[in-house]
Amino acid sequence: MAEGDAKTGTPPATGGDALPLFYSRPEALNPARHGSLGLTARSDFSFARRAHAIPVVASEMPAAMRSYPIVFIGAAKAPVIIAGVRQDENLFVDPDGKWSAPHYIPAYVRRYPFILAEDPSSAGRLTLCVDRASERVVDQLAAPSRDDKVLPFFSGNEATEATKQALAFCNQFQIDFRATREMVDKIDAHGLFAPRQSKVTLEGGEVLNLTDFQVIDEAAFNKLSDAAFLDLRKSGALSLLYCHLASTNSWTSLVHQASVRKAEGAGS
Repeated sequence: MAEGDAKTGTPPATGGDALPLFYSRPEALNPARHGSLGLTARSDFSFARRAHAIPVVASEMPAAMRSYPIVFIGAAKAPVIIAGVRQDENLFVDPDGKWSAPHYIPAYVRRYPFILAEDPSSAGRLTLCVDRASERVVDQLAAPSRDDKVLPFFSGNEATEATKQALAFCNQFQIDFRATREMVDKIDAHGLFAPRQSKVTLEGGEVLNLTDFQVIDEAAFNKLSDAAFLDLRKSGALSLLYCHLASTNSWTSLVHQASVRKAEGAGS
């Protein structure tokens, strides 16, 4: 399959040498192996139902901050949106696999089941892969389980327009991921990250403590020298920084979504 030119920069995995979040059987797309396969056109985000923290890149933070708190996790201080107040709970995916409107759907989620991975035959080059474990990846020769439109990956030996679009999307995500990584490193170099925990009180009085994440220390940011502030501005990191700070208002949105989900469960 066509390869991307971006440098390797894999989004955060679930831990250790695990595969990135959501992926379990990624395979490099090629017509010999996947010529009869395609992707169902329907949207189904059931795979994200247990993801309470999802990677996000700087370019989408202005949209994401309106619905989700943005925090930083792990040694790499990877930016993520918080989509649930409990482990393995995404409050924005309903039982039918739909994402709750009008909330923003992260690019990391929209990219699935595709991903770029390093081509073992060409160091430093990335190739388009698809997660064969995805329920949306189907064999066109087999009878579909429902009346879904299927978008084939290949027409003969040529990639279809759907596959080309997936490659373009993954390439752009990789570029944005690398740019975000550079911004985070710049912010970290100025010592602006601080560990935090958040106490969330749900409707009905239940109190949850969310821990193991970092935020940008606003007091430390406000004490930066003019030279340090200019350095951040030139790096493009200020937009990321301000979006993160503004997203703290979305903890209220998260609590509201938890109340909505609880009410839906009580009424079902």
